[in-house]
Amino acid sequence: MATNDLTEGPHATRHLTDAAPAGPPGGRAPAGAPGTPAPPPTAPGKRGRPSSPSPGLTLTAAMLGFALITLDASVVNVALPAIGDSLGGGMSGLQWVVDAYTLAFAALMLSTGALSDRIGATRAYAIGITVFTAASVACGLAPSLPVLIGARVVQGVAAAVVLPASLSLVRQAYADPARRARAVAMWAAGGSVAVALGPVGGGALTTAWNWSGIFFINVPLGAVALVLLLRAPRSERRPAPLDVPGQLLAVLTLTAVTFAVIEGGTTGLIALVIAVAAGAAFWRTEARQPHPVVPLTLFRDRTVAITVAAGAACSVAFYGLVFVFSLFFQEVQGRSALWAGLMFLPMTGLIAVTNVFAGKLSARVGPRTPMLAGQAVAVLGLLALLFADAETPALGLAFLMVPLALGCALTIPPLTAAMMEAVPADRAGLAAGVLNSARQVAGGLGIAAFGGLVAGDFVPGMRVSLLIAAALLTASGVATLGLRRGR
Repeated sequence: MATNDLTEGPHATRHLTDAAPAGPPGGRAPAGAPGTPAPPPTAPGKRGRPSSPSPGLTLTAAMLGFALITLDASVVNVALPAIGDSLGGGMSGLQWVVDAYTLAFAALMLSTGALSDRIGATRAYAIGITVFTAASVACGLAPSLPVLIGARVVQGVAAAVVLPASLSLVRQAYADPARRARAVAMWAAGGSVAVALGPVGGGALTTAWNWSGIFFINVPLGAVALVLLLRAPRSERRPAPLDVPGQLLAVLTLTAVTFAVIEGGTTGLIALVIAVAAGAAFWRTEARQPHPVVPLTLFRDRTVAITVAAGAACSVAFYGLVFVFSLFFQEVQGRSALWAGLMFLPMTGLIAVTNVFAGKLSARVGPRTPMLAGQAVAVLGLLALLFADAETPALGLAFLMVPLALGCALTIPPLTAAMMEAVPADRAGLAAGVLNSARQVAGGLGIAAFGGLVAGDFVPGMRVSLLIAAALLTASGVATLGLRRGR
């Protein structure tokens, strides 16, 4: 699961880029924060490489890296039954294969933007892609489920480094704001394309090869990204404070919560106690930090609170249901991995187009109306899926899933724009990072909860999952009524 699949259409990304501050407090910006200012290219004769003669090569390298980490979030779902047959582990093990990547990615996005500033975007990107590619090889060669899960954690850590560095590379390659806005829109579109191709590619590789293929395909793609990076100018380093205590407590809290949801029982109860204690410590730490990874004062603004809640609800519904139906097509209906992947193509293929439309609509009428419409469409889509069972034609289900994707894709760009309008310019990067992290965490928790529900009797558990997702989106829709009308 990466940030762009439903997060930022070209309009929303342009909005974040144009809102870039001269520099957030302390020079800090979180991973994936489009408000992160990029250092200028090093001029010929100065320390480092000369400016790249082709910004397009830098953009291609950044797009490829971003698409790679986004692809790896969606490509795994349809391969889960094959992984389970090969390595065992049951439903909880398969949930961890997905969530190990998502949680590491989401939690570390809070501070890897600052890390990219400290060591330079070019170096951070190279390190991130190299580690991600090596971890992909480890995933493909994993002899057991614990080894695979451990390698997925490393992939998530590397992905959290790649995301902000890739965007920073795009920003430094284009000095003209108009050209930079178009380049960032292309960077965002690369992630949407990866989401659309992920399930199909995962199904094709699993069917034609085996589940290892979904990880080994990252090796040539990562190598191409590194070769293209050779043409990029070296980024300068900038001071950026790191909130190490806050970051560690965030990781502990999120991991413990997810463990409690997935494992349950006595161990789950112990994990829940740890999560509560770590969460309380995180709250106290962030309230005292001069440069916190999550500035708690952001949530005093009603618009910020509503948009984060709406984004989280969309992520629970979208990612949770992609996970559930990836298993449903194969485990309940007996379809192949390739067939299961193709069933997601109608819903994922329309996301990028809907993102663009949502951005334009939001600019014309304000974010409230498209957000309300999007959440209503998504809820109706979830309720329609309640009638699905083992006998329902798979092709019919493929089109019944389309309203969920359209609704979420219609909601996310306007809520992103609303949040950016609600915060001061010098906090735009921080706000974007918090929103993206919240969405990733919510998606991971949705997978954890829904996986537990379908572990017993699948179809009844699936229907409860659909009702939970519909209830969350309904609640966030009611909250959205609190946003002001108009632009």
